Amino acid sequence: MTRSALLVLADGRFPAGGHAHSGGAEAAVKAGRLRDAADLESFCRGRLHTTGLTAAGLAAAAALGADPHALDEAADARTPSPALRATARRLGRQMMRAARAAWPSPELDRLAAAFPRGAHQPVVLGAAARAAGLGPEDAAHCVAYETVSGPATAAVRLLGLDPFQATAVLARLAPAMDEVAARATAAARAGDPDALPAASAPLLDLTAEQHATWPVRLFAS
Repeated sequence: MTRSALLVLADGRFPAGGHAHSGGAEAAVKAGRLRDAADLESFCRGRLHTTGLTAAGLAAAAALGADPHALDEAADARTPSPALRATARRLGRQMMRAARAAWPSPELDRLAAAFPRGAHQPVVLGAAARAAGLGPEDAAHCVAYETVSGPATAAVRLLGLDPFQATAVLARLAPAMDEVAARATAAARAGDPDALPAASAPLLDLTAEQHATWPVRLFAS
């Protein structure tokens, strides 16, 4: 296992397509629920403990080598919004392209062949972590970090928020990220997809459907 591979996978410059998505922040800004750094911290904390925890569990299970078909079905069941399911698969395709270039492996090749239209992104991320020699804890930490770093980066662009304040928000959330990653990994080690976290955020689902209909938007989701 190499910690450098973890840095590569978690790097916001890794070409997995996440930069084009706000994680629900754009819709929250338009609705007036995200206006400043304090709102951003609340938004990210809520997202981390709901959809972030769920995605981290899926990624950790994939990094452990669980059946990707079962995990993809579990991801579908945990994603009630059609718009978010489509987004997860688009991001999964992009993550797969980047992962196969960075860490070529027969396992990734098989996963790509099994899901030509894309598996859910957390499942692909976990498989990428496995191909890179990383463990389930690493995959869970990657997901936890991207769950909050995406909206934080988007808020800087959407609100003109001071990037130093956005970074401070991420720093304050570090203990919560560690907690979520630990919970997700423990659930994944149980070995049962049905036992993985299924925390939901209905408001994110509703606003994702609304956002998908906007004729003009800065972010894809």
